[in-house]
Amino acid sequence: MMVRPIVLAALASALLPVAPLLAQAAAPMASTDVLARTVQRGEVLAAGDFTSTEIPVAQARDAMSAQQAAGREARRTLRGGLPVRAGDLGDPRVILRGDPVTIRLRSGALTISANGRALADAARGKPLRVFNEATNQTLDAIAEEPGVVRVTAR
Repeated sequence: MMVRPIVLAALASALLPVAPLLAQAAAPMASTDVLARTVQRGEVLAAGDFTSTEIPVAQARDAMSAQQAAGREARRTLRGGLPVRAGDLGDPRVILRGDPVTIRLRSGALTISANGRALADAARGKPLRVFNEATNQTLDAIAEEPGVVRVTAR
């Protein structure tokens, strides 16, 4: 009589490591775009950085397609073989901290320009602080394009 409980306990302990594998094999799969390679922080993604593969539906949840992610910048290092989610990406930065910038003030037909330095990173249309080298003042600006920011008259 004592043999049966021991055999059952040994059998149960032998099957425990296999149980998650059996559950995973039965999980429904979905065709999803995943990264074909590791992408470093700051890299801008292209559709060619992705490949389509079958992954468990739970992993595919909220994954972006290659078309949705193309042109966006990685906020952190992203491992190859994994799907990309909206929180992993941001708008590409056109201004980097420390970059020399042209500060433009427009009022009607009048445009005034000055040299400055960016105090933060910014994507197109996003706010940042810049240092005006002519007046030694810090200004609030909007990133317009690489190396150019806009300030508004008060």
